[in-house]
Amino acid sequence: MLKLPDITLVAVSGLGYQTAENIKALEKSQEGIEFGAVKYLQFGGIKNIDDWNYHIIYELPDHIHTDFALLVHGDGYVINPELWRDEWLEWDYIGAPWPLPQDDYSYRDDLGRLQRVGNSVSLRSIGLMNAVATREWKPYYGNTNEDGFICCHNRSFLESLGYRIAPLEVAVHFSKEREIPENVGLKTFAFHE
Repeated sequence: MLKLPDITLVAVSGLGYQTAENIKALEKSQEGIEFGAVKYLQFGGIKNIDDWNYHIIYELPDHIHTDFALLVHGDGYVINPELWRDEWLEWDYIGAPWPLPQDDYSYRDDLGRLQRVGNSVSLRSIGLMNAVATREWKPYYGNTNEDGFICCHNRSFLESLGYRIAPLEVAVHFSKEREIPENVGLKTFAFHE
């Protein structure tokens, strides 16, 4: 069995919302893996996806007592535990790659650089989570997704503190949300629908 003592496996929802789906994601993600901790958190006040994103940024870090959190949900979790790579612990954030956008503003960081890695089904360090929780919540081009808040909106801030987000060539092996040219035919550790 793979032992990952420095990682808390976690799923988050509102009270009574997607409980069965999140518990299934936690159970599936534990097949063949022993984590340092496993948590299912239900926060009051989550009425929609925007509320969920806000709680991930500002509430989740208080519940993580390991070096990393692996965030999963009902439509995204570990599917191939045998594909785990210890090198992923060298990064502060790794999620599924984003596709190339069809516009000139999506997936751009605060300096205008194109970013290809995000996604909420992700491995993230407690240091990065605590650092980004100090930042004021602002929608990113009208979107309030927490992965965009981390990987785009606050990217240069996090990099200035020494935090590292995995590059595309590493992330393609971690998780898949959409098929893109860089991940065609690859099996991944996790997925997100």
